[in-house]
This record gives sequence, C-alpha cells and structure tokens, in this order.
Amino acid sequence: MSGTTALRTLQTGHVGLNVTDLDRSVDFYRTVLGLELTHRGTDPERRYALLGRDGRLVVTLWQQSTGTFPTTTPGLHHLSFEVADLDEVRATEELLRTLGAEFAYDGVVPHREGSASGGVFFTDPDGIRLEVYTRTGLADTAAEAPHADAPTCGFF
Repeated sequence: MSGTTALRTLQTGHVGLNVTDLDRSVDFYRTVLGLELTHRGTDPERRYALLGRDGRLVVTLWQQSTGTFPTTTPGLHHLSFEVADLDEVRATEELLRTLGAEFAYDGVVPHREGSASGGVFFTDPDGIRLEVYTRTGLADTAAEAPHADAPTCGFF
C-alpha cells in the first residue's frame, strides 16, 4: 500500500442512526440541532427521515430498532457537533435541560484539563451519545475536565 490516496477531498458526510420512534427523534434533532426535515419516507414498513441544514444532509434517521443504544459493543462511540462559540454551547445546554435530556457531566466541560475546547455531553431519546462543542472559550472559565489525563469525549 502506497503513502498516497485517491481521496484528496475527503470529508465526513451524513450520519445514519437507527431509532425506535421516528417522530420523537425527528423532533429531538430538529429542536436541539436546528436541523430541517428535508424528506420523510412514506412507506409504513420503511420509516425514515432526512435532516439537514443549509442544503446539506446531516443526519438520516431510520426507524428499525428496539431498545436503547448499546455502549458496550463495537460500533459508534458518539457523534460530535461543533458550534462557533461558548455561548452557543451554553444555549444548547439550557435547551437540553428544558427537554429533560440526560447529561454525562454536569454542565459545560473542557476536553482536557486546561483545554480551550469543550462542550456538553448528552444522549438522545434512544441513548445515542452526543456532544455539542466549541474549539475555544473554555480556557478562561473555571470548568474542570472530568478526566485530567484523558479526553473527556472518550469516556462518557
């Protein structure tokens, strides 16, 4: 295998998630992330929704699962969404609190001790782990990292 790649413009595309209740999940992702419903499948045996922003597909939701998201098996660890600044992270935290979301940590926390980046870590209605973060602004706060010697996002 050579050191070059044909994928010179690679970037993350949309993320597809299995959910137990499509309507509940559509509402959650629209409310929390400000996504727009761009298409919904109409076949009752194949329920799905496409959600995006600014003409770009971000998340697809597929109603084809039961139970809650297993964090003890190989697969997705968490999804992370970046926002412009600490004010947006804090506004997201407040919104999540009004929705009764479950948080991994209390409040906005840095990615590492002394890090300028950080965010809120929470779960969606099916237990899928999510993060809304900013790259800057936390170094000037008194927030402590939950894990001094490891990335916060890796251990929730």
